[in-house]
Amino acid sequence: MTYHNFTSDQFTSFHGMVILGTLRDSLFILAGLLEQQTRLDPREIMADTHGSSDVVFGLFALLGYRFSPRLADLPDQRFWRLDREADHGALDDLSRHVVDERLIAAHWEDVLRLAGSLKLGKVKATAVMRTLQRGGSLSGLGRAIAEFDRVEKTLCLLNYVGDEAYRRRILRQINRSEQRHGVGRAVFHGRKDELRQKYREGMEDQLGALGLVVNAVVLWNTRYMGVAFDDLRQARKIENEQDISRLTPLPHGHIRMLGTYEFKLPKEIA
Repeated sequence: MTYHNFTSDQFTSFHGMVILGTLRDSLFILAGLLEQQTRLDPREIMADTHGSSDVVFGLFALLGYRFSPRLADLPDQRFWRLDREADHGALDDLSRHVVDERLIAAHWEDVLRLAGSLKLGKVKATAVMRTLQRGGSLSGLGRAIAEFDRVEKTLCLLNYVGDEAYRRRILRQINRSEQRHGVGRAVFHGRKDELRQKYREGMEDQLGALGLVVNAVVLWNTRYMGVAFDDLRQARKIENEQDISRLTPLPHGHIRMLGTYEFKLPKEIA
């Protein structure tokens, strides 16, 4: 079983879903963004390498999101260009693979219609691949999205290679998720950390309750760290306010995960 948990840049969880571990992660990431019901308005999503696929960059861009995965297999990635004869200077030898603009143009209306259907919830992102693929090969619409995806993915790759701040931002958000998972493991102590529910809905209920508790930990720490900072400011003991932005509301050593219990027998029984 695989559980996708969506962590905001404020360390809170805003969505979660149970999926079959054999299915492609990226379309479930897209589904989570479209289905989440909080007041947050995500614009960029970070994921590990396994979260990318051949059509997902284009679909994310069409829906107004920026997909920024951490790329572990960068030397194996392909870069694409729009014009085989164009002179790109120092990058000219990076790739000779050419995007088929005519295919994109021919199916552009259908591409926009699919994006609108996804945005309005008329079709599920998890069903997109079954719609686009026929007999193991991409349909005309699927090939058009794949060509558009190559444009978006190449732009992402160029940013990833050339912009260290971009790479750091991706890593920072992935680290936030990992830190949050650490708190989740500390909270999830009952029944040997096992999911005892047999069906997806029950698993999501159990893991959703876990997410609620971890969000409560984040809120509690944020509130009381804020009170502490106010006291430090009044005492003029904070030399650099930027240091606060590097802190995390995920410490949990001060929280009693198992509670405290006291058993006193009446004198007569003792």
